[in-house]
Amino acid sequence: MWKEFKEFISKGNVVDLAIGLIMGSAFTAIVSAVVDGILMPIISGLTAGVDYEDLAVNFFGAKLQIGSVINAIITFLIISLFLFLIVKALNKAKKEEVVEATTKICPHCKSEINIEATRCPNCTSKLEGFSEEIK
Repeated sequence: MWKEFKEFISKGNVVDLAIGLIMGSAFTAIVSAVVDGILMPIISGLTAGVDYEDLAVNFFGAKLQIGSVINAIITFLIISLFLFLIVKALNKAKKEEVVEATTKICPHCKSEINIEATRCPNCTSKLEGFSEEIK
């Protein structure tokens, strides 16, 4: 059982996922700090000193934390924008793999044949590069 567990953990997908989750958590903390420490004070300054973090509404005795929701929405939008830009850049940088052809079409019977064939195995027609010599 221990051996199976080691094989499972050592697979690249599990390790990649764990690293991605840890990096995502760290990035979320950074973005939250930027939103709380920089963006929200700027927004507060632009809106005549209204502090959105403390913005709350009493609703039948319950305190609804509207400022926290606004803060979470801004954080979400920043993270989403950043991830979109990363994925877009990665897709642009990713080069399409050039796949070399391994087959060709017989000009006589239109069958798909090996690209190195000099005679069609289906219709036995002689193709480009055909010679009577046996190699």
